[in-house]
Amino acid sequence: MPHAAIAGSLVLDHVGHFVPELGVAAAALEALGFVLTPYSAQATPEGPTGTANRCVMLEQGYIELLAPVADTPHARRTREAMARYAGVHILALGTPDAEAERARLERHGLAPLPRVDLERELGTPDGATGRARFAVVRTAPEAMPEGRVQFVEHRTPELLWQGRWLAHANGVAALAAAFVVAEDPPAAAARWARFAALAPRPAGALVRLPTARGELVFGRRKDLARLLGGAPAAPALAGYALACRDPRKLLARCRRAGVVARARGKLYSASLPPALGSAWLFGSRAAITRFLEGA
Repeated sequence: MPHAAIAGSLVLDHVGHFVPELGVAAAALEALGFVLTPYSAQATPEGPTGTANRCVMLEQGYIELLAPVADTPHARRTREAMARYAGVHILALGTPDAEAERARLERHGLAPLPRVDLERELGTPDGATGRARFAVVRTAPEAMPEGRVQFVEHRTPELLWQGRWLAHANGVAALAAAFVVAEDPPAAAARWARFAALAPRPAGALVRLPTARGELVFGRRKDLARLLGGAPAAPALAGYALACRDPRKLLARCRRAGVVARARGKLYSASLPPALGSAWLFGSRAAITRFLEGA
Protein backbone atom coordinates (compact mmCIF):
# COMPACT_ATOMS: atom_id res chain seq x y z
CA MET A 1 0.00 0.00 0.00
CA PRO A 2 1.74 3.24 -1.17
CA HIS A 3 1.50 5.41 1.93
CA ALA A 4 4.63 7.59 1.78
CA ALA A 5 6.59 9.03 -1.14
CA ILE A 6 8.81 6.76 -3.19
CA ALA A 7 12.24 7.68 -4.49
CA GLY A 8 12.18 10.25 -7.29
CA SER A 9 8.61 11.41 -6.71
CA LEU A 10 6.56 13.97 -4.84
CA VAL A 11 3.07 13.22 -3.53
CA LEU A 12 0.31 15.20 -1.88
CA ASP A 13 1.11 13.91 1.60
CA HIS A 14 -1.26 15.71 3.92
CA VAL A 15 -3.28 18.80 4.70
CA GLY A 16 -3.61 20.30 8.17
CA HIS A 17 -6.39 22.19 9.92
CA PHE A 18 -5.34 24.67 12.59
CA VAL A 19 -7.92 24.29 15.34
CA PRO A 20 -8.38 26.02 18.71
CA GLU A 21 -9.78 22.93 20.48
CA LEU A 22 -8.35 19.59 19.45
CA GLY A 23 -11.04 17.55 21.20
CA VAL A 24 -13.93 19.45 19.59
CA ALA A 25 -12.41 19.22 16.11
CA ALA A 26 -11.68 15.51 16.54
CA ALA A 27 -15.27 14.86 17.66
CA ALA A 28 -16.54 16.59 14.50
CA LEU A 29 -14.48 14.26 12.30
CA GLU A 30 -15.50 11.20 14.31
CA ALA A 31 -19.15 12.16 13.77
CA LEU A 32 -18.39 12.17 10.05
CA GLY A 33 -17.19 8.57 10.18
CA PHE A 34 -13.43 8.86 10.65
CA VAL A 35 -11.07 7.04 13.01
CA LEU A 36 -8.41 9.34 14.50
CA THR A 37 -5.00 8.72 15.94
CA PRO A 38 -4.57 9.48 19.67
CA TYR A 39 -3.53 12.86 21.06
CA SER A 40 0.17 13.45 20.43
CA ALA A 41 2.37 16.35 21.52
CA GLN A 42 4.94 17.46 18.94
CA ALA A 43 8.61 18.04 19.69
CA THR A 44 11.97 18.70 18.09
CA PRO A 45 15.23 17.33 19.52
CA GLU A 46 15.49 20.67 21.36
CA GLY A 47 12.14 20.27 23.14
CA PRO A 48 8.33 20.63 22.79
CA THR A 49 6.96 22.82 19.99
CA GLY A 50 3.89 23.90 21.96
CA THR A 51 1.50 22.17 19.54
CA ALA A 52 -0.30 18.83 19.54
CA ASN A 53 -2.15 16.90 16.91
CA ARG A 54 -4.49 14.10 15.98
CA CYS A 55 -4.69 12.68 12.47
CA VAL A 56 -6.99 10.89 10.08
CA MET A 57 -4.73 8.41 8.32
CA LEU A 58 -5.92 7.41 4.85
CA GLU A 59 -4.64 4.70 2.58
CA GLN A 60 -3.06 7.52 0.58
CA GLY A 61 -2.29 10.74 2.43
CA TYR A 62 -3.83 12.02 5.64
CA ILE A 63 -5.63 14.90 7.38
CA GLU A 64 -4.01 16.55 10.39
CA LEU A 65 -5.64 18.52 13.20
CA LEU A 66 -3.07 20.80 14.83
CA ALA A 67 -3.74 22.87 17.95
CA PRO A 68 -1.59 25.24 20.00
CA VAL A 69 -1.29 23.97 23.58
CA ALA A 70 1.35 26.29 25.06
CA ASP A 71 2.87 29.74 24.63
CA THR A 72 5.78 29.07 22.28
CA PRO A 73 6.81 30.83 19.04
CA HIS A 74 5.43 27.92 17.02
CA ALA A 75 2.12 27.99 18.89
CA ARG A 76 1.86 31.77 18.51
CA ARG A 77 2.31 31.50 14.74
CA THR A 78 -0.44 28.89 14.68
CA ARG A 79 -2.81 31.18 16.59
CA GLU A 80 -1.99 34.11 14.28
CA ALA A 81 -2.86 32.03 11.22
CA MET A 82 -6.16 30.92 12.77
CA ALA A 83 -7.07 34.56 13.40
CA ARG A 84 -7.03 35.16 9.64
CA TYR A 85 -9.43 32.32 8.79
CA ALA A 86 -10.59 28.98 10.18
CA GLY A 87 -9.56 25.87 8.32
CA VAL A 88 -6.64 24.37 6.42
CA HIS A 89 -3.27 26.08 6.86
CA ILE A 90 -0.83 23.23 6.13
CA LEU A 91 -0.10 21.65 2.79
CA ALA A 92 2.68 19.07 2.81
CA LEU A 93 4.31 17.44 -0.19
CA GLY A 94 5.78 14.04 0.60
CA THR A 95 9.36 13.45 -0.48
CA PRO A 96 11.80 10.58 0.07
CA ASP A 97 14.60 13.09 0.77
CA ALA A 98 13.82 16.39 2.51
CA GLU A 99 17.46 17.46 2.60
CA ALA A 100 17.73 17.06 -1.18
CA GLU A 101 14.67 19.31 -1.58
CA ARG A 102 16.28 21.90 0.69
CA ALA A 103 19.50 21.81 -1.35
CA ARG A 104 17.53 22.18 -4.60
CA LEU A 105 15.63 25.19 -3.26
CA GLU A 106 18.91 26.77 -2.19
CA ARG A 107 20.51 26.18 -5.61
CA HIS A 108 17.54 27.88 -7.25
CA GLY A 109 17.72 30.92 -5.00
CA LEU A 110 14.52 30.18 -3.06
CA ALA A 111 16.16 30.67 0.35
CA PRO A 112 14.83 27.66 2.26
CA LEU A 113 14.80 27.61 6.03
CA PRO A 114 16.98 25.01 7.79
CA ARG A 115 15.56 21.49 7.86
CA VAL A 116 13.50 20.77 10.98
CA ASP A 117 13.47 17.29 12.50
CA LEU A 118 10.20 16.55 14.30
CA GLU A 119 9.10 13.60 16.37
CA ARG A 120 6.15 12.44 18.44
CA GLU A 121 5.23 9.35 20.42
CA LEU A 122 2.77 6.84 19.00
CA GLY A 123 1.56 3.56 20.44
CA THR A 124 1.72 0.31 18.53
CA PRO A 125 -0.87 -2.50 18.40
CA ASP A 126 1.23 -4.66 20.73
CA GLY A 127 1.14 -1.98 23.43
CA ALA A 128 4.65 -0.63 22.90
CA THR A 129 5.51 3.02 22.22
CA GLY A 130 7.47 4.26 19.24
CA ARG A 131 8.83 7.63 18.11
CA ALA A 132 7.41 8.76 14.79
CA ARG A 133 10.09 10.84 13.09
CA PHE A 134 9.80 13.39 10.26
CA ALA A 135 12.04 15.85 8.45
CA VAL A 136 10.38 19.07 7.25
CA VAL A 137 11.64 21.73 4.84
CA ARG A 138 9.94 25.01 3.99
CA THR A 139 10.76 28.53 2.84
CA ALA A 140 10.13 31.77 4.70
CA PRO A 141 6.37 32.41 5.10
CA GLU A 142 6.37 35.38 2.72
CA ALA A 143 7.70 33.17 -0.11
CA MET A 144 4.67 30.86 0.10
CA PRO A 145 1.98 33.05 1.70
CA GLU A 146 -0.92 30.67 1.10
CA GLY A 147 -0.08 28.64 4.21
CA ARG A 148 2.53 26.47 5.86
CA VAL A 149 3.68 24.88 2.62
CA GLN A 150 6.36 22.29 3.16
CA PHE A 151 8.14 19.12 2.14
CA VAL A 152 7.92 16.23 4.57
CA GLU A 153 10.02 13.08 4.68
CA HIS A 154 8.50 10.27 6.73
CA ARG A 155 11.28 8.32 8.39
CA THR A 156 8.98 5.93 10.26
CA PRO A 157 5.87 5.53 8.05
CA GLU A 158 5.04 2.19 9.64
CA LEU A 159 4.18 3.97 12.89
CA LEU A 160 1.74 6.34 11.17
CA TRP A 161 -0.05 4.07 8.72
CA GLN A 162 -1.18 1.40 11.17
CA GLY A 163 -4.03 -0.77 9.92
CA ARG A 164 -6.25 0.01 12.92
CA TRP A 165 -6.38 3.68 11.84
CA LEU A 166 -7.16 3.09 8.15
CA ALA A 167 -10.65 1.56 8.21
CA HIS A 168 -13.09 4.48 8.17
CA ALA A 169 -16.83 3.85 8.35
CA ASN A 170 -17.44 6.51 5.68
CA GLY A 171 -15.35 4.69 3.06
CA VAL A 172 -12.87 7.53 2.48
CA ALA A 173 -9.63 6.12 1.04
CA ALA A 174 -7.40 8.92 -0.22
CA LEU A 175 -6.50 12.58 -0.22
CA ALA A 176 -6.95 13.40 -3.91
CA ALA A 177 -6.40 17.17 -4.25
CA ALA A 178 -5.92 20.42 -2.36
CA PHE A 179 -7.36 23.79 -3.42
CA VAL A 180 -5.27 26.98 -3.32
CA VAL A 181 -6.88 30.45 -3.47
CA ALA A 182 -4.94 32.98 -5.54
CA GLU A 183 -5.69 36.37 -7.07
CA ASP A 184 -3.68 35.31 -10.13
CA PRO A 185 -3.89 31.48 -10.35
CA PRO A 186 -1.40 31.04 -13.24
CA ALA A 187 1.22 33.16 -11.46
CA ALA A 188 0.69 31.36 -8.15
CA ALA A 189 0.84 27.96 -9.85
CA ALA A 190 4.10 28.96 -11.59
CA ARG A 191 5.62 29.94 -8.23
CA TRP A 192 4.54 26.66 -6.65
CA ALA A 193 5.82 24.79 -9.72
CA ARG A 194 9.25 26.31 -9.13
CA PHE A 195 9.05 25.41 -5.44
CA ALA A 196 8.05 21.80 -6.13
CA ALA A 197 9.71 21.20 -9.53
CA LEU A 198 6.35 20.27 -11.06
CA ALA A 199 4.67 21.28 -14.32
CA PRO A 200 1.38 23.26 -14.24
CA ARG A 201 -1.52 22.46 -16.56
CA PRO A 202 -4.49 24.69 -17.50
CA ALA A 203 -7.94 23.49 -16.42
CA GLY A 204 -10.55 26.02 -17.51
CA ALA A 205 -10.69 28.78 -14.91
CA LEU A 206 -8.40 26.70 -12.69
CA VAL A 207 -4.77 25.60 -12.92
CA ARG A 208 -3.62 22.09 -11.96
CA LEU A 209 -0.27 21.05 -10.58
CA PRO A 210 -0.26 17.22 -10.60
CA THR A 211 2.09 15.30 -8.30
CA ALA A 212 2.86 11.60 -8.54
CA ARG A 213 -0.18 11.10 -6.31
CA GLY A 214 -2.73 13.86 -5.83
CA GLU A 215 -3.08 17.33 -7.29
CA LEU A 216 -2.78 20.96 -6.31
CA VAL A 217 -5.54 23.08 -7.85
CA PHE A 218 -5.33 26.88 -8.06
CA GLY A 219 -8.28 29.21 -8.53
CA ARG A 220 -9.66 32.63 -7.79
CA ARG A 221 -11.79 32.97 -4.71
CA LYS A 222 -15.05 33.30 -6.66
CA ASP A 223 -14.34 30.18 -8.73
CA LEU A 224 -13.37 28.02 -5.75
CA ALA A 225 -16.30 29.34 -3.70
CA ARG A 226 -18.62 28.33 -6.54
CA LEU A 227 -17.11 24.83 -6.51
CA LEU A 228 -16.72 24.29 -2.76
CA GLY A 229 -19.47 26.48 -1.33
CA GLY A 230 -17.04 28.99 0.16
CA ALA A 231 -13.39 30.05 0.19
CA PRO A 232 -11.22 32.46 2.22
CA ALA A 233 -9.59 35.50 0.67
CA ALA A 234 -6.36 34.96 -1.21
CA PRO A 235 -3.71 33.90 -0.45
CA ALA A 236 -5.08 30.84 1.32
CA LEU A 237 -5.87 27.15 1.26
CA ALA A 238 -9.58 26.60 0.62
CA GLY A 239 -10.01 22.87 1.23
CA TYR A 240 -9.37 19.49 -0.30
CA ALA A 241 -10.82 16.57 -2.24
CA LEU A 242 -11.41 13.11 -0.79
CA ALA A 243 -11.65 9.95 -2.87
CA CYS A 244 -14.30 7.55 -1.56
CA ARG A 245 -15.03 3.91 -2.32
CA ASP A 246 -18.74 4.70 -2.01
CA PRO A 247 -19.51 8.45 -1.74
CA ARG A 248 -22.99 7.65 -0.44
CA LYS A 249 -21.48 6.56 2.87
CA LEU A 250 -19.81 9.93 3.46
CA LEU A 251 -22.91 11.72 2.18
CA ALA A 252 -25.03 9.88 4.75
CA ARG A 253 -22.56 10.75 7.52
CA CYS A 254 -22.70 14.42 6.50
CA ARG A 255 -26.48 14.46 6.66
CA ARG A 256 -26.51 12.70 10.03
CA ALA A 257 -24.01 15.24 11.43
CA GLY A 258 -25.89 18.25 10.04
CA VAL A 259 -23.22 19.06 7.43
CA VAL A 260 -24.82 20.26 4.20
CA ALA A 261 -23.44 18.47 1.13
CA ARG A 262 -24.34 19.81 -2.31
CA ALA A 263 -24.25 17.78 -5.52
CA ARG A 264 -21.69 18.89 -8.12
CA GLY A 265 -22.47 16.50 -10.95
CA LYS A 266 -21.13 13.15 -9.71
CA LEU A 267 -19.26 14.89 -6.88
CA TYR A 268 -20.35 16.58 -3.66
CA SER A 269 -19.08 19.66 -1.86
CA ALA A 270 -19.45 20.31 1.86
CA SER A 271 -18.61 23.27 4.08
CA LEU A 272 -17.19 21.84 7.30
CA PRO A 273 -18.30 22.73 10.85
CA PRO A 274 -16.74 25.84 12.47
CA ALA A 275 -14.62 23.58 14.72
CA LEU A 276 -12.77 22.51 11.55
CA GLY A 277 -13.29 25.20 8.91
CA SER A 278 -12.60 24.79 5.16
CA ALA A 279 -14.50 22.65 2.66
CA TRP A 280 -14.48 19.25 0.98
CA LEU A 281 -15.06 18.04 -2.52
CA PHE A 282 -15.71 14.31 -2.43
CA GLY A 283 -16.68 11.45 -4.69
CA SER A 284 -15.24 8.38 -6.34
CA ARG A 285 -11.62 8.49 -7.42
CA ALA A 286 -12.69 8.21 -11.07
CA ALA A 287 -15.17 11.11 -10.76
CA ILE A 288 -12.57 13.35 -9.13
CA THR A 289 -10.04 12.53 -11.85
CA ARG A 290 -12.56 13.27 -14.61
CA PHE A 291 -13.48 16.56 -12.98
CA LEU A 292 -9.90 17.73 -12.55
CA GLU A 293 -8.95 16.78 -16.10
CA GLY A 294 -11.99 18.53 -17.55
CA ALA A 295 -12.30 21.52 -15.20
